[in-house]
Amino acid sequence: MADLILNDIKFLPGVGPKRAELLQKELNISTFGDLLYFFPFRHIDRSKIYKISEINEDLPYIQIVGRILRIEEVGVGRNRRLTAYLSDGSGSVELVWFRGVSWMAKWLKPNIEYLVFGKANVFGGHFSIAHPEMEEYKTGQEKIMGTLQPVYSTTEKLKSNRITSKTILGLQQTLIQAVNGKIEETLPPYLIEQQKLMTLPEALRNIHFPQSVLLLRKAEHRLKFEELFFIQLDILRKQTIRQSKINGHLFSRVGEMFNRFYSERLPFPLTNAQKRVIREIRRDMGSGKQMNRLLQGDVGSGKTIVALMSMLIAVDNGFQACLMAPTEILANQHFDSITSLLGDLPVTVGLLTGSTRQSERNTLHKSLEAGELQIIIGTHALIEDVVKFKNLGFVVIDEQQRFGVAQRAKLWEKNNNPPHVLVMTATPIPRTLAMTVYGDLDVSVIDELPPGRKPVKTLYYTDLKRNVVFGLMRQQLKEGRQVYVVYPLIKESEKMENLKDLQDGYESIVRAFPPPEYVTVVVHGQMKPEEKESSMDIFVKGKANIMVATTVIEVGVNVPNATVMVIESAERFGLSQLHQLRGRVGRGADESYCILVSSLKISSESRKRLQIMVNTSNGFEIAEMDLKLRGPGDIEGTLQSGIPFDLKIANLSTDGNLLQHARAVARDVLNDDPLLEHPRNALLSQRLDELANSRSNFGRIS
Repeated sequence: MADLILNDIKFLPGVGPKRAELLQKELNISTFGDLLYFFPFRHIDRSKIYKISEINEDLPYIQIVGRILRIEEVGVGRNRRLTAYLSDGSGSVELVWFRGVSWMAKWLKPNIEYLVFGKANVFGGHFSIAHPEMEEYKTGQEKIMGTLQPVYSTTEKLKSNRITSKTILGLQQTLIQAVNGKIEETLPPYLIEQQKLMTLPEALRNIHFPQSVLLLRKAEHRLKFEELFFIQLDILRKQTIRQSKINGHLFSRVGEMFNRFYSERLPFPLTNAQKRVIREIRRDMGSGKQMNRLLQGDVGSGKTIVALMSMLIAVDNGFQACLMAPTEILANQHFDSITSLLGDLPVTVGLLTGSTRQSERNTLHKSLEAGELQIIIGTHALIEDVVKFKNLGFVVIDEQQRFGVAQRAKLWEKNNNPPHVLVMTATPIPRTLAMTVYGDLDVSVIDELPPGRKPVKTLYYTDLKRNVVFGLMRQQLKEGRQVYVVYPLIKESEKMENLKDLQDGYESIVRAFPPPEYVTVVVHGQMKPEEKESSMDIFVKGKANIMVATTVIEVGVNVPNATVMVIESAERFGLSQLHQLRGRVGRGADESYCILVSSLKISSESRKRLQIMVNTSNGFEIAEMDLKLRGPGDIEGTLQSGIPFDLKIANLSTDGNLLQHARAVARDVLNDDPLLEHPRNALLSQRLDELANSRSNFGRIS
């Protein structure tokens, strides 16, 4: 029965064609394997039977045993309901049904003992349980399935077709019996022993039908470890193969340009974090292997300095370097800041964007190909086929999340041997996500700000305090500063709604800050690129006082004179996005403010999120909190292709320590056997191939 796990779910007793179709559409369960790996989202302790007198509202669920005293049916049509009064001698409780009334009325019998399970709520001064689970009670029967009952996710459509959590539980019982003795291991014996793991057959049985809390925890640990281990093994093996095939350019020396810049041109002393990151980059570039490194650093942490000094190492070793940015404005800003930082150092720097005139382009192309141009800064224009380098050795990609994998790969092709790559982001990435989404990159973090940088003061107001917000804006404008006012992102599905928000906001801003005294510009994603760039340019040059915008300004605008960031409907943003927007101000020496504005009535979770922003300025702390509050979300689309990433049980927001452990174990395995060629690792190699061919994450059944 080698293919049992691939059997169509309709062939499982109790399913059939109609249920199979519903399970596939609603829960993506098509095969026996899909069902086996459809894990409960929680387990309910059924070991305790309460007396009715012990019931209180704080108990999430209760289990009681009692007899039906009487049954009442009231109402007609949609208002029809069935009420049964159950007593155990210590008190009584109402059992209520609004659906399936006729069937329940026939099934219920007075003076028969029932085992009843559900959530008790107070209604009309009495405890009431709506739609309880119940069955005729026989002494000791609650122990048949174990004390921990699994609860499975379902949908309204499934429930309306009588496929409830209990139905799925019954199907799992049938399936577990069908595959008993036929589940093969997916991990080699030495790893199971080394990591003290439960076997796969034991884990699958105990995740669905645990006989104790201890066995449930062991099953969860085994299945989570396996998921995370294979993700990391896949990532690290691909990294190992890539490094063995690709030779990196050897930058053996730190030369004149680097040293002169360090001693003559640094505007302020490097932070310890910057020094550490430069050492990591130098070590990579001197190893003979191609560098692939992710540089994370909060806004204002000094990533540009690190990038420039790394490019100067390439220049000192006779190679060219380039920096690619996602927008023209950001590319221009990088060009201005880098040429200013270099001053009179004899390093040739060029700028190539979509707006570069053809005559200038031709000159740049020739200079690059001849090797006369040492550093080129630009946008997507850098990856055009006409752009050829004499000896490209180092690539910096800024705000890398704005570029696709294919775009980045085009820069690799600009030299026979791929250049060293440094990708930078100001968006703090939680450790667990960095290890999965960017798991094949080495990660460097700049986790301190340069001396003298003042943290942005964050304030929170509701709509009722708008006069206070306008007052602070007016004060800063009076002092010659500039202000951002940001509205939620215009999504394709809600263009008109949010554009109206932005338009209304713009009109209220213009009323409060009228021209000609104040100049206000608008920037949003539905504008033509040239219109958007023009508005941004007016603001960047200080010709406008206020910019009303959507999140298109999240990256790529550096205006030191802007000291106020007002975020409207702040409750609609995630923490990381709020932090990213806050980073648009506080870039100069002046005190800066981020003002979060929300409606009066928001959820307690939203209020908690906004309070975190007021209390915390550390981007990495915020990213971790954001992951815990919102979960990892749908990040599959951001992963590099080929990574088996279909998490059934592990959670990146709560299983960070286990992920780190799984990565360390995977690294140890590959240190001993880089290509998984040893016979004892044959199962691992086979499993990786299976995962590459199928996103379904289930064990082999013979």
